[in-house]
Amino acid sequence: MLTTGSDPDISIERGIAKYKCERDHLFFTRYFFKHRQGQKFIVNWHHKLMAIYVDKVISGEIENLIINVSPGSSKTETIVINLIARGMAKNPMARFLHLSYSDDLALLNSQAAREIVISDEFKALWPMEIASDTKAKKRWNVLINGKRGGGVYATSLNGQVTGFRAGHMAPGWQGAIIIDDPLKPEDAFSKTKLDAANRKLLTTVKSRRANPKTPIVIIMQRISEGDPTGFIEQGGLTGNWTYVKIPALMDQDYIKKLPEELQAEVDQSVKDEKDRVSYWEYKEPLKDLMEMEQGRGADQKGNQISRHVFSSQYQQQPVRIGGNIIKGQYFRRWTLLPKLKYRKIYADTAQKTAERNDYSVFAVFGEGVDDGKCYLIDIIRGKWESPELRRQAIDFWNKHKNEDQWSPDTYGQLRKMLVEDKSSGTGLVQDIKARGGIPVTGIERDKDKYTRVMDALPYLENGEVVIPESAPWVSEYIAEHEAFTSDDTHLHDDQVDVTMDAIMDILSTQNKLKTWERLA
Repeated sequence: MLTTGSDPDISIERGIAKYKCERDHLFFTRYFFKHRQGQKFIVNWHHKLMAIYVDKVISGEIENLIINVSPGSSKTETIVINLIARGMAKNPMARFLHLSYSDDLALLNSQAAREIVISDEFKALWPMEIASDTKAKKRWNVLINGKRGGGVYATSLNGQVTGFRAGHMAPGWQGAIIIDDPLKPEDAFSKTKLDAANRKLLTTVKSRRANPKTPIVIIMQRISEGDPTGFIEQGGLTGNWTYVKIPALMDQDYIKKLPEELQAEVDQSVKDEKDRVSYWEYKEPLKDLMEMEQGRGADQKGNQISRHVFSSQYQQQPVRIGGNIIKGQYFRRWTLLPKLKYRKIYADTAQKTAERNDYSVFAVFGEGVDDGKCYLIDIIRGKWESPELRRQAIDFWNKHKNEDQWSPDTYGQLRKMLVEDKSSGTGLVQDIKARGGIPVTGIERDKDKYTRVMDALPYLENGEVVIPESAPWVSEYIAEHEAFTSDDTHLHDDQVDVTMDAIMDILSTQNKLKTWERLA
């Protein structure tokens, strides 16, 4: 940390630090991270690789850059926050447009960069102040000798950008458009959101460059073939693009293609049987990555990771998803039900009863005492108008409430009925509540169907859903799940709906901390 004063040693120290910061992006990152966080920046080889390419952007050696790397890789710290701050140091007139999927995230990054610029350490090397009329996180400018200099505009990708352009018409380094994760992972399953993000790249983002040579830097985890990286790779956004892919699980062919000075820095002390290693053993141990690759692992936040998610977000190799997303072999089979903690009925009611409309479905699931798995016990479906729908609900409840057949000591209590709070489901909940006797709750599905399937997929892949070995409805139940597609071209998905509800209620740790379990 620099100190103030006129000591010659201090001046020399400052001169050396300034020279290194302006010359080396990673040195700048480490230097100011220690100031901001009070601890050393833990450097891995991939940070050096990313910094090499950032330096090439600043020098003009490459025009536009895309870096695809796993979540938790310090990409935002290295690429976004420090590129803005260092970019100001290199040229106080530089202008930056920073975009992300979230307005809050973009503002947080903007604030972090601003904190570096106003720090005593920064001002000791590059004296500048923040203009008093632009101290907001969304937009701020620096003052150079009392005059307005460069600045930052930060917002979500879908936000409005008015009266601001990144860069200048002058030659040399003048700033950049920096995009950090333009889409959140859940958006991978929404064609509408993917298309909207790509349209923004093509219209708003492209038009916000003051100079056609103003670089665009995109740092993101892959989430879909149709995400912004894929869109640009397919020629959706013109320009000269450089692509850097950093897979979490690396094979020897990938390592051999790295710059020689970095090959020796890859930690190969831990390998699997195929000579693969983790890109960052310290942060992402090989054993954890291998579990995620097999659909048995969770990320650092405790979220289950499906094979599809691992391939996309960790390996940077998104897989095209069509039919047969849910495979029949994912379901385990029971011949004799084990002891259960409890049972619940999940219901999905149809809006209409015409031939091509979905069915109404009631299914009872329970959680195993010993293994915590989700057991499907029974299911009925049909096209019932009210009041027949109400009668079916009550009869199904009474059937599984019968303590002669379903002893609570063995199969747990039948706790409640959960019904989608929409259309005919809303009426059913109100009707049953009015009659009393059955604890019924309306539930809201706050995500689209495909997203909910992908959220539940890791539990299916891991064999945590168990269905009867033989029941008259099993083959049709499996067929419906295997027919499910991402584009709604499947005929019916009502049984899929209740299965996803049960999985996320019974198996998801996060959901257990939320509404449904608190209501139980």
